Amino acid sequence: MRVIAGSRRHLILKTVPGMAVRPTQDRTKETLFNILNPYLADCRFLDLFSGSGAIGIEALSRGAKDVVMVEQSAESLACIKENLKTTKLTDEARVLAMDVFCAIPKLEAEGKPFDIIFMDPPYDNELEKRVLTMLADSCLINEETLIVVEASLQTDFSYAENLGLEVFREKKYKNNQHVFIQTLENEPA
Repeated sequence: MRVIAGSRRHLILKTVPGMAVRPTQDRTKETLFNILNPYLADCRFLDLFSGSGAIGIEALSRGAKDVVMVEQSAESLACIKENLKTTKLTDEARVLAMDVFCAIPKLEAEGKPFDIIFMDPPYDNELEKRVLTMLADSCLINEETLIVVEASLQTDFSYAENLGLEVFREKKYKNNQHVFIQTLENEPA
């Protein structure tokens, strides 16, 4: 696994050992960031269920100004710290060592929305639905916020409209998908 593009291009990143974390494959990550690239410069980026930190690091490498990574696993947190050290981005990223459902209220207390929120929760546990339900009424999103969910191909997002959100793009891969979501008031990007 490596940083695909930007200021830290080609640097090798560590992955979390074992099967508990599914790192986003380089080709999938490249496709995702080709879609996100127009929105990355100076953006506020929230990476939920960060795993190895590769997505947040890629965002920083490509010009995001403020990246917050949320992860609760001690093994994953050690990997994130090592990857930030390797890429010399330790001072540019903020890592919250806590459960996502505790981190959201903590971040809400700061009162600043994010431009992009990425989440890659464990598949098929409806964790993305719980997060989207929390975000729907949160100050962490506004009409410009782009939410991206990495999920299994079977994950249903038909409930999004009931939350005031809309799925405006889906990018399907062999084993998973990226689902792009915004508030209903916003025109699709």
